Amino acid sequence: MPELVSRREVMIEWGDCDPAGIVYFPRYFAFFDNCTAGLFAAAGLPKPDMVRRYGIIGIPMVDTRAKFGIPSKWGETITIESRISAWHRSSFDVEHRAFKGEALAIEAWETRVWAARHPDDPDRIKGVPVPDEVKALFAGTAA
Repeated sequence: MPELVSRREVMIEWGDCDPAGIVYFPRYFAFFDNCTAGLFAAAGLPKPDMVRRYGIIGIPMVDTRAKFGIPSKWGETITIESRISAWHRSSFDVEHRAFKGEALAIEAWETRVWAARHPDDPDRIKGVPVPDEVKALFAGTAA
């Protein structure tokens, strides 16, 4: 079965843009964060349910980078495709590709941690193993 890819259309709003009228680059990372949440929801794990079900505090980002090719402007719509590109013991990589029409505008990568409260200090977090059943949902092999 094919891997799960989530697609989301994003309308560029006035508040997303800088004085030059193009998207201010940090806004893309907010779009990508929303797309990661949407990807998990598409796998059947909306964030509130996932946190409750697995006893985690979330999936914080620990690394990110992006390659910007084509700017977007107020009033335009972009389509963002998101997928898990790799699973690790307690982390995973997400790939986002933003398109303007058929043209690839942006590629972005995130590494996120499956995080729970640290057992020795509840003010800290700790990476814990990603459950195999979560990985299976993305591969289409869940029971």
